[in-house]
Amino acid sequence: MIGLKKGRYVARLAQTDADILAAQSLRQLAFHGDGSGAVDADEFDPICAHILVEDRKSATLVCCFRMLPLSDGHEISRSYSAKFYELSALEQYQGSMVEMGRFCIHPDWTDPDILRVAWAAMTGFVDDNNIEMLFGCSSFKGTDSDPYLDAFALLRDRHLAPKRWVPRAKAPKVFKYAARLRRKPDLKRAQTKMPPLLRTYLMMGGWVSDHAVVDDQMNTMHVFTGLEIKSIPPARKRLLRALSG
Repeated sequence: MIGLKKGRYVARLAQTDADILAAQSLRQLAFHGDGSGAVDADEFDPICAHILVEDRKSATLVCCFRMLPLSDGHEISRSYSAKFYELSALEQYQGSMVEMGRFCIHPDWTDPDILRVAWAAMTGFVDDNNIEMLFGCSSFKGTDSDPYLDAFALLRDRHLAPKRWVPRAKAPKVFKYAARLRRKPDLKRAQTKMPPLLRTYLMMGGWVSDHAVVDDQMNTMHVFTGLEIKSIPPARKRLLRALSG
């Protein structure tokens, strides 16, 4: 996965403090709209592997995310997601896991190939580390649920977590969309409002929590998202591995 090159982009592991600082600066710009020199950093950065996607010609950092490997569900309390969701059900998961977090794309770059290269890099990391479940928080911009009601209704109807893995509410502010929404989703509007990263998770067979956490600090609403690698449709798995090979 290190040095993965596809088209005009290259994905690689952060190797230096400067690499991590560049990722934190991009996160600050993407999440907070602030390019003044402040950085988005927290206590999880030192224990994660950071993946950078760069433009090959200019070396511009266009996308980044971090990965926190866990030996199995007994370690899930170490994750960022565990700050917001009660994950005791997933403590019983016996396979290796990795939390993918702080995913962002530079706001000035809209090339869909960036997301494809990022997913190829994730696939390489998953394969290299024999990961059986990928999970994290998938964010909707802003803290107002109204623009996303059709998307939430679609999640309720088609993509809720299996009962054995259901994340429970823990955060002080949550939107319990599965219990509260009664509307039938407009499928076109739902897909339009679904965040691209979450849309890709769902296409792979991913599932979500029955509530969204309202995160005022990050100005987002997010849902816990899980993806068991064995559930990825074979054709999509072949495509991802072809990209990452």
